[in-house]
Amino acid sequence: MLSYEQFYSRSAKSMKKSAIDEILRLISKPGVISFAGGLPAPDLFPRQEIKGIAGFVMDTEGATALQYGATEGNMALREQLLKFMAKEGIHLTMEEIFIITSSQQGLDLVAKILIDPGDVVLCGRPTYVGAIQAFHSYQAIMRPVALDEGGISIDGLERELDSLINTQCKKPKFIYVIPDFQNPSGITLTLERRKRLVELAEKYDLLIVEDSPYRQLRFEGEPIPPIIGLNAQRVLSIYTFSKILLPGFRLGWMIGPKELIKKAVMAKQAADICPSPFNQAIFAEFIKRGLLEKQIQKIIVAYKEKRDYMLDRLETYMADIEGIKWTKPSGGLFLWLTLPDPLDATEMFLNAVEKKVAYVVGSAFDPEGTDRRTMRLNFSYASLEEIDKGIQRLSEVIKEKLEQNQVESPITP
Repeated sequence: MLSYEQFYSRSAKSMKKSAIDEILRLISKPGVISFAGGLPAPDLFPRQEIKGIAGFVMDTEGATALQYGATEGNMALREQLLKFMAKEGIHLTMEEIFIITSSQQGLDLVAKILIDPGDVVLCGRPTYVGAIQAFHSYQAIMRPVALDEGGISIDGLERELDSLINTQCKKPKFIYVIPDFQNPSGITLTLERRKRLVELAEKYDLLIVEDSPYRQLRFEGEPIPPIIGLNAQRVLSIYTFSKILLPGFRLGWMIGPKELIKKAVMAKQAADICPSPFNQAIFAEFIKRGLLEKQIQKIIVAYKEKRDYMLDRLETYMADIEGIKWTKPSGGLFLWLTLPDPLDATEMFLNAVEKKVAYVVGSAFDPEGTDRRTMRLNFSYASLEEIDKGIQRLSEVIKEKLEQNQVESPITP
């Protein structure tokens, strides 16, 4: 049989399947309550509004909406997004924004234009598995820095930078962060740390890649300025409609210095020529009618209720487990649970699936794959009833594992 390994590029050889994709395959059994995928709640999709606007677009601009479009994206949609970003205090020109095929393509484009094999990328530990996959595909070396309740450690970043530059003579290409309700931890980077992060980028002459899929989904507290607002010349920011509207249209946008945006547009031309003009026209009209803000508020109300309920159920079913802890995000879709020592979330996963509950193992979000005691729980997709049953089942799995460990490793006087 012909071996195709000989034909693969170095980049192809470094590609790995998504750990989450593998997990989703395992949990497709009937009756499994999944906290694994980062899926929006489908009952919140604005189906009727989209249906009506789709007909309107066909009637008013069908000839252009069904044709090829510009790589930079639909002019009307970009104009609406410029207004949307201006409400955040981010004032842009058309040269500083373009439409992408959702945020995952944005990560791939960033890697494509910035990473050479062997380049170092600094990130948090944990960090988004899709970013790990994208950057590793271009043979980047990812150096993780610990997170705490305030986000990525700036002191840790500076120590890592000092070691890389002054000891190893290797300057990183950029720092990758998810500042708001981070995936997977749910932690938000404080304003003080955002400012210090920008100062580090200035001091060491680095770029920052700001991934913002959930920024608008804040349940409480005042919004913290986006990092790009602190130094627009050193930041590329990636946004998506997948979490704030719906994922099926596969649309997002990237903003940043026009020179970098121009290069990313060139990279996109080689990938898919242009994002869907029809889908863009629908979203442009959706925003123009003032429906996006209403949709975001609708999502916030629903997800806040689910977050609160998951936190309540965790307290109800797991407060008596010594050494367990979880984050309490102020927005987004996820929280992060740390198991008591010596439990291993990866070893426990199949036990959980047998009990018909699923999560994503923490090692999937660690570029070095060493984090064994953590898991990501999604609260946006499951119903309240499923959250109750799922957390109860998960608590039973954890307690059974702890009892099993005590039997296998009894404490001797």
